Amino acid sequence: MIKAFVAQNEHLHPVDHLTADSSNVVWVDLFNPTKDEENTVEEWLGVEVPTREEMEEIEVSSRLYAENGAYVMTATLPAHTDGDRPEMLPVTFMLAGERLITIRYHEPRAFQTFPMHAEKADVGCTNGETILVSLLEAIVDRLADVLERASKDVVDISRDMFDSTEKKASKRDRDFRAIIHRIGSKEDLVSKVQDSLLTLQRLSGYLANVVAQDSQGKVMRARVKTLARDVSSLSDHASFQTQKINFLLDATLGMINIEQNGIIKIFSVAAVVFLPPTLVASVYGMNFEGMPELKWAFGYPIALGIMVLSAILPFWFFRRKGWL
Repeated sequence: MIKAFVAQNEHLHPVDHLTADSSNVVWVDLFNPTKDEENTVEEWLGVEVPTREEMEEIEVSSRLYAENGAYVMTATLPAHTDGDRPEMLPVTFMLAGERLITIRYHEPRAFQTFPMHAEKADVGCTNGETILVSLLEAIVDRLADVLERASKDVVDISRDMFDSTEKKASKRDRDFRAIIHRIGSKEDLVSKVQDSLLTLQRLSGYLANVVAQDSQGKVMRARVKTLARDVSSLSDHASFQTQKINFLLDATLGMINIEQNGIIKIFSVAAVVFLPPTLVASVYGMNFEGMPELKWAFGYPIALGIMVLSAILPFWFFRRKGWL
């Protein structure tokens, strides 16, 4: 699919076909393009469009380069970020003179919201360079929203784990399992956002060098510099969230171990408490003729009393030592 936009009074307006007003088109968005659509854009632009395989290359030299006067920049962006399992795919930004071409195979939220916002509001879209910076700013804002939501979810997980009022061990065990699942989901989300921010850091650094070559682009240089600072700040925030998530995971596993140790301690104490009565019962369970206690009239209640006393004394000792 080819989406084309023209700039009018610093606003973006979509056009029905690229060839309808090709001389005034400043942004072409290729979404899951076919080979014919790629050829159409290449003929219009005069520059070869990277393939999906080339976009997925991880080398920096394959993601940030200049070719035939066009600057090609690729970043990994998340889509479907309303959930905890975002789709991560590369998006390529081609800056060729006054025109911007984006190639993508998924639907990041910024590519839906930015064109609608730029059509209604004055965001200073006059050429491909200004559109690129504005689009990147929208992408960074979206990533900030995702991280903010993840931060709130991490706080909720922490509260549910440390402030649990559940008394039954079986219910606490189910709660801990659910918490570990939630922690894993948040870790996956934050790590993917962190990977995306890393690619945007490289892209913003490369874009700063591109903008620096324009002697008239003082405002653009300032915007790109601000963009790079925002990306760096979000990356630091994502690192902090990763550390907090790892702490919550370690704390959850520690509390599970405490629960298990408490259960094992109960069985250990019960075994020790009932060991002396078992010994007494075993002794008096032997039926030898030489045992004088066999003919005692009160032998049975005395044996029961000794067994009860031998169980109470260890229990009292453990309580006194604070082991129970």
